[in-house]
Amino acid sequence: MIEEKDTSPAYKDGKYEFEMHYSGREVPCRVQKEQNKLDVCIDKNIEAELTVQDDGCLVQTGGTELPDSAVDYIKKRIFG
Repeated sequence: MIEEKDTSPAYKDGKYEFEMHYSGREVPCRVQKEQNKLDVCIDKNIEAELTVQDDGCLVQTGGTELPDSAVDYIKKRIFG
């Protein structure tokens, strides 16, 4: 029996682009959200993967290490 995965769009799925303060300057940030994964690209050269936990917390699960303040800002921009 094949187990089906939930592939329906999750809350707030999509692409986001905004400016953020990183390393002392304003840089462009692109986020692609699919289900509970966020693929982040900052200033075209810093890439990271963030995961939304069951309790709503956002944790980094891959890529370049981001400061907590950057993760918090991304969470605020995507989820309000």
